[in-house]
Amino acid sequence: MNDDWPEQADGWELARHDRVEAYRKRLANNVTVTATWDGSVGTGRVEAYVEPAGIGRTLSRSRKDLRDKEAFWTAAHSVLEMAANLPSLGQGHESPAELVLFGDVAGTVEAEPGSAGIPEAELTFTLTDGRSVALRLSDEQAFDLCRRIDRLDDHVWSVEREESADSFAETDAEVPDARGIQSSPDTAHDVVALLGTQFGVGEDHLLAYVDWSAVIVVGEPAVSSLIARRDELAAAVGPRWQPAVVDRPGERWVVLS
Repeated sequence: MNDDWPEQADGWELARHDRVEAYRKRLANNVTVTATWDGSVGTGRVEAYVEPAGIGRTLSRSRKDLRDKEAFWTAAHSVLEMAANLPSLGQGHESPAELVLFGDVAGTVEAEPGSAGIPEAELTFTLTDGRSVALRLSDEQAFDLCRRIDRLDDHVWSVEREESADSFAETDAEVPDARGIQSSPDTAHDVVALLGTQFGVGEDHLLAYVDWSAVIVVGEPAVSSLIARRDELAAAVGPRWQPAVVDRPGERWVVLS
């Protein structure tokens, strides 16, 4: 490791000089993101540039000093996400970082709520070659990942379910008429599906806690529509799920918990 950056913090290289914290992350596309927080005056700056430092082309920087550390880290992660999606800017030279990390996962995947003070999830994979990979996802990314895993589950197990259904012997038992019976949703994924099919609430209006203990509907006209149909909504999701209207600054949410 470069001696000028002796520490690691949440995947960033870190160097301390008195009360100044300098963070750096070098990406595989030859872009480097730096974030500097000066604790003596409580300000921070973020910059992304093409290597090598000092003579590389600056791609983005904060327009002014950030005076709140939460805003500072929000800006740092935003610049990092932008830089990571750029094509290679190395002009024939790549950084030593691996473009793709591939391997079989050993054991189970650890999934924990995030620790950075914002809604997020942390996933840790241990590969069979001994490497450990830690991923931090925003609440929207975690929500999308769970939906995609649900679809993957349907794909992987669909054949086995069909074979299991075919294995049941046919009988002449009378089947009761259940056309008028509708079961209430059990899981948060069932709630999401019901909101879409019965109430027309699309994915763009949905959020969820990392642990899926609640589903949140935001934005218009979805919120106003659910409030107008609150009795129908309560009957559809109850008794396991309870809807509530929450006032937020400048907006209202419908929270199903």
